Amino acid sequence: MTQQTSIAPTGDSASAAAGAANGTEASQPRWRRKVAAYWSLTKPRVIELLLVTTLPTMFFAQQGVPDFWLALATLLGGAMAAGSAGAFNCYIDRDMDKLMNRTKKRPLVTGELSPTEALIFATVLGIAAITVLWFGTNPLAAGLGAAAIFFYVVVYTMILKRRTEQNIIWGGIAGCFPVVIAWAAVRETLEWPAVVLFIVIFLWTPPHYWPLSMKYRTDYQTAHVPMLGAIATARTVSVQVVLYAWATVMCSLLLIPLGWAGITYTAFALVSGAWFIYEAHVLHRKAENGTLTDKKAMKVFHLSILYLTLLFIGLWVDPFIGSPLMG
Repeated sequence: MTQQTSIAPTGDSASAAAGAANGTEASQPRWRRKVAAYWSLTKPRVIELLLVTTLPTMFFAQQGVPDFWLALATLLGGAMAAGSAGAFNCYIDRDMDKLMNRTKKRPLVTGELSPTEALIFATVLGIAAITVLWFGTNPLAAGLGAAAIFFYVVVYTMILKRRTEQNIIWGGIAGCFPVVIAWAAVRETLEWPAVVLFIVIFLWTPPHYWPLSMKYRTDYQTAHVPMLGAIATARTVSVQVVLYAWATVMCSLLLIPLGWAGITYTAFALVSGAWFIYEAHVLHRKAENGTLTDKKAMKVFHLSILYLTLLFIGLWVDPFIGSPLMG
């Protein structure tokens, strides 16, 4: 796979650039740097992706517009739960984060925050998340929020991540919880459509993350993390990406025979799913003929995010346009 290159200053110019950067950072108020560090601990980009699946699920579960305050509590509690899990992850993985280029600027590596500060923050944020979900939604949603934190922190980060290449498969279950939390918040129970959406995200996570691990294989090898993209050949990884992409799209269509999906969701699922599968096959073809590049792997990574976004936009709009195709 190709290596990305960049033009960097050398010699005195490099020292000057570094000095200027450090000076700019040091000139910021300490409280502002602290706030930015705590915010970074929560992994905001992950939270954004989780919220993309949460709100549309609430509309779909309601088959219309959910109560404003209920939706707000669900989004806030869910975001705080994800942030708590992310902060715990940064605390536990701080030893490996300093070895990886992708994570070496995290606040526990740079020293902007101490491990104690991070641990207290993660704990308080987790308690606050469960409290918001408990009083703002219902005990079932709060219990699922607690389960999500436990799964990401204990099952994935502490048990699976450093031990097996199956880490992201089963550890990815933590990212499936937002849809069932959203469903439980609205309907105070879990039903088959919520289970289908849960499985969709479960199947989607490996073909989403493995292309990223292909690009950062050196990082994971250095930190001794057995991500599939770091320990298997590109061809092996690409085959798995294709299989999981097909499984994801097929599972997403199960909402049709269940009698929940209308024409809008079906169209979004078919079109975006076909695109996702096509790009997965292109990845595999390039891996087989030895022309796979980091750029192409990352294209599939970013496309997987777009696919999931489009799928849930279809889910969001579906209750308002068209009617169930079956049922």
